[in-house]
Amino acid sequence: MGSGNLLTVVAKNIDVLAGPLVALVYPLYASIKAIETRSPADDQQWLTYWVLYSLITLFELTFAKVLEWFPIWPYVRLIATCWLVLPQFKGAKYVYEHFVRPIYRNPQATSIWYIPRRKNIFRQPDDILTAAEKYIEENGTEAFERLISKADREARVRRSNNYMIFDDDYIY
Repeated sequence: MGSGNLLTVVAKNIDVLAGPLVALVYPLYASIKAIETRSPADDQQWLTYWVLYSLITLFELTFAKVLEWFPIWPYVRLIATCWLVLPQFKGAKYVYEHFVRPIYRNPQATSIWYIPRRKNIFRQPDDILTAAEKYIEENGTEAFERLISKADREARVRRSNNYMIFDDDYIY
């Protein structure tokens, strides 16, 4: 009777018991081992794992109230962590090669993460493309071309006015 209850408790709390071992203890040991080797492959595996572990932790902290509604979440996290950690699966390496590396290697793909800078303390966005698209929608492309031409002419005038010609007695 006692051993049956113990197995039931262990089965119901496997995520609590195995989670820290799989997510922290083994990766810590493997990371230290990777530091001591000269192979960049294991460094990549464990650096990627720790980045993904941090993202999962941030996700959990951000959505803790929502995740409480999903009793299966701890088990999903445990399975995902096992996939990322265990050398048989090399999940962290897979995620790096198929998701992180293509974005890092392709600078145009990073443009999806563009966040406009803020112009002043009133938090007006400094997004020239959005402003240009809005102006074209409201006034048409011809008006936009006239605006660009006018700005170009004014810039040339400003540049020419900034030049001073020094003659013997006069400043032009």
